[in-house]
Parts: sequence; structure tokens; C-alpha cells
Amino acid sequence: MRRRPAGPVAVLGALSVIALAGCGGQSGAADSPSPSTGSSSAEVTGKITVLAAASLTESFATIGKDFEKAHPGSTVTFSFGSSATLATQVNQGAPADVFASADERTMKSVSDAGRAVGEPTIFATNTLQIAVPPGNPGKITGLKDFADPKKRTALCAKEVPCGAAAQKVFQAADVTAKPASYEADVKAALQKVESDEVDAALVYRTDVRSAGDKVQGIGFDEADAVVNRYPITTVKESREQATASAFVDYVTGADGQQVLQQAGFGAPR
Repeated sequence: MRRRPAGPVAVLGALSVIALAGCGGQSGAADSPSPSTGSSSAEVTGKITVLAAASLTESFATIGKDFEKAHPGSTVTFSFGSSATLATQVNQGAPADVFASADERTMKSVSDAGRAVGEPTIFATNTLQIAVPPGNPGKITGLKDFADPKKRTALCAKEVPCGAAAQKVFQAADVTAKPASYEADVKAALQKVESDEVDAALVYRTDVRSAGDKVQGIGFDEADAVVNRYPITTVKESREQATASAFVDYVTGADGQQVLQQAGFGAPR
């Protein structure tokens, strides 16, 4: 397993970097989910770096390994973190071949800067859920508890996708949140719950699922009103456009979609 620095730009929080090893595939980004390219015999050789939202950590790690098996000789290196931070890195020229964001607003900043190749493709959706420690010691019942200063709660920073989505659900619920802390990304907010530093955090439902028995999830009515759509694109400056495009095709294809939906992501829409 190889490791690669996240980039030369200051970040909001530490990026989790995962490198995986393997070649072969086909090029061209899809506008909608397409049949899997995993069985393609077209040859793609290259090493790519994928910058992806923190909430994609587990599912993209699996997809990366599957992609390398489908294309022996290719190598995929991941940097996971706040979508806003990663977008800044892309726009400032940090080495990247593919960028996957947790919302369209953040991706738009990359497109507007001329760094995206073509129109980014929506490949997944996600909604928020309340995460609490096992047994729910803080007796959290819903969004209203985030307005109680006696409850220890955590939210994602407002400028990152999970934080922006949280603000929308609080508006919909007519709740004024008073969190104990704002975190750099969704994994940092989840970690606060796992370490029992807070009574609750507002994270994605996929993060609750990936945490297993380390946390419990509590749903709320307003969650379905705020849906994050995840876009992906190849980066214009990539020197490995064929491999980068093949990876995007794999994510939007049948095999990649199966991994994402097993992780709790919704289908693209």
C-alpha cells in the first residue's frame, strides 16, 4: 500500500490518504450510470490520484481495489477530506486526476475555475442522520436537542457539504442549533461521537452505517427534504486522462454503483 501527501495547500483537517495497487479499462466519463467497465478488455495503464469527500472513504477504498483488479497494473491513490478543502487543492493545481465531491455547490467551484473535464456526473445521493454513542447516554430524541446548550453536540463546518446540509435541515425544522463544536468534515464529527466527546452529531447516514456498533443512528423527518447529490469529474490537468476516465466510468457503472448502494448511498437522481 502506497501513501501520498494530500497536496501543498493548507487543509481544514487532516486528510485520510489511502493508496491501493494494480491496469486496463476504457475511457470517457458517463453522463449517467452505465454498465460496469470492470470486464472491459481495453487496456488502460497509469497511476491516478483521486480526491474524494470524506464520506466516500470506505466505499471508494473498495471501489479502488475492485478497479485495480479489473485493470491489472493500474494504481489508484486516494486523498479523502472535506470537499471544500479538496476543491481548493484542485483549483490551486495540486496533483489530481479525479475529483468527487459531496455536493454540487463545491463541484461548481471546480467547474467554474475550468478544472473539470466536461459536465460532472452525479453518481450517488446521501441524507443526514443523527449519530449518538451506543445506548444514547445523552437521551437525544431529535433535532431539537441540537438547540439545547446542555447537550454536547457537533456539526460539520458550515462551508463543507455536510454542514451546509445541516443548516438546511435546521431551517426546515425551525431549530437554532447551538453546537459545542464545528468539525472540518463529516468523519471528524463522527469521531466526536465514537470517542464519546459529544452526545450527538449530525452526519450522513452512510457514516452511521460504516461506523457499525460504535454509534447508533436516529432518523428525523426533515432528512429526506435535504438530499446531497455527489458529482464526479476528471481533472483537466490530469496526465492520465484515459485511466481517470476509466475510473469515473467504473464508479458510475454497475459494479461501482453496487458498492455505493451497499454502503447506504442512494441512486443518482
